[in-house]
Amino acid sequence: MAGRTRLARKKAIYGYLFISPWVLGFMIFVLGPIVASIILSLTKYELFTPPEWVGLSNYKELLFQDPLFPKSLYNTFYYVIFSVPLGVVVSLLLAMLLNQKLVGITWFRTIYYLPAVTSTVALSLLWLWLLNPQWGLINTLLGTVGIKQGPGWLVDARWSKPALILTSIWGVGGSIVIYLAGLQGIPQQLYEAAEVDGANWWHKFWKITIPMISPVIFFNIIVSTIGAFQVFAQAYIITGGGPVDSTLFYVLYLFRNAFLLLRMGYAAAMAWILFIIVLILTLIQFRFANRWVYYEGGNI
Repeated sequence: MAGRTRLARKKAIYGYLFISPWVLGFMIFVLGPIVASIILSLTKYELFTPPEWVGLSNYKELLFQDPLFPKSLYNTFYYVIFSVPLGVVVSLLLAMLLNQKLVGITWFRTIYYLPAVTSTVALSLLWLWLLNPQWGLINTLLGTVGIKQGPGWLVDARWSKPALILTSIWGVGGSIVIYLAGLQGIPQQLYEAAEVDGANWWHKFWKITIPMISPVIFFNIIVSTIGAFQVFAQAYIITGGGPVDSTLFYVLYLFRNAFLLLRMGYAAAMAWILFIIVLILTLIQFRFANRWVYYEGGNI
């Protein structure tokens, strides 16, 4: 009995030793910064001065005094509302096209996926050239079809957010791969049975394809929503938040407060407000998922 106890203790020690690198990494690089950000959000901390406890003052200023806070929230919600559904639809349609059994289809799949692994900075510089209102390629092509005065994509507040939404479609390659996996997992017998019953392509798409890949659609909506709320690089590189703060997205404004104005405590408060917003929206999506997401083992 004593031998078993020693053996169990020895196994437990080895187990803790093996998981200790991950536990230490989590404590130092994940849990530690989370706790620190909560504390900093309740202080006035300007990086080069010691933190000064101010309680909920940062949150009060954000919610009731800062005019750019609601502006950045509006810009971000505008981006999320349009970019997420558009990205989901476009990536699903492209995935269905790339799911065809054609010669050389693997090359097309690679081509469509490449933008997803290309540097965001490089893609932003490319779009900066394409969307130039004076000599950009897009307005040049519009001129060839009779539209002499193309939109002022990056210099007009009415078109700046649509321009960045357009650039977001360029990176749907990751979603396409996930949709492809879901589409290839649909049993072909379902389509064959539907054809026997006289179903056309729309019936097969709406009654078979969509329900069978609904968990994949749900996953992509969740991930795309979280990613869209964190949009930063494109706006920072292409527009810098302008014109007239029309592309001042939430994370870009957070970045300005943290690294330009050095208001670290204020930026930490912004980060926690963003976390709460994303958490609430994610929980809402999970709450209504059982109404349309189909799982073979039952709804969530």
